[in-house]
Amino acid sequence: MKKLKIPSNLTALAYTSIKEYILDGRLDEESRLTEDFLSNQLGISKSPIREALNRLETEGLIRIEPRKGAYLRRLSVDEINELYDFREALEVHVVRTAKLTPALLTELRQSLKRQRTLLKANDKAHYIREDALFHAKLAQSTRNSYLCSVLENIQNQIWLSRRTSYDLSSSSAPDHHDAILKALENSDSDKAEQAMRAHIRNVRERLVQSLEQKVTATILQ
Repeated sequence: MKKLKIPSNLTALAYTSIKEYILDGRLDEESRLTEDFLSNQLGISKSPIREALNRLETEGLIRIEPRKGAYLRRLSVDEINELYDFREALEVHVVRTAKLTPALLTELRQSLKRQRTLLKANDKAHYIREDALFHAKLAQSTRNSYLCSVLENIQNQIWLSRRTSYDLSSSSAPDHHDAILKALENSDSDKAEQAMRAHIRNVRERLVQSLEQKVTATILQ
């Protein structure tokens, strides 16, 4: 008798639920995710849980330690720099190749308005989602699904480090987004590219500086 395959939709649901749990910032780097815990929480067997965890490890969000469980991945300063190098190249390509429409520009302007409202209300979770949505909508306008998938994965990996440093760049992000959007509205791809580079580099510099300070503080303890 052949073993039945795990229903793909069940594995996908487990993957989505665990990923949201991670990206919502409910875990710290010392928290342990076990198959038993997740199976009880989601009310499903361990097999789809295992498949989901393997996928998340492949995407670079967690690390799995045999017989111990899964932990959030810890990114080094070098890894952060590499991810931001890649992200900057892709995001600049996005603003160069975006297929702009009046409807898209309106959506981006509405997103920017929501960002400012959420930032003022200190609604971190929804602000982060709106920030990511702004970039995702731009990426989707290129009609390159592979590019969108890669950028989403990079964003998720970076968020592992940014989630504890929300205040570093959140206050300036809407202004950077506004500069990008104004350039796009004026059909000025050169200025849009410059604004995007400035935005990505600003976030990167603040994050790397914060991580380096934490490393130094840990060494001095």
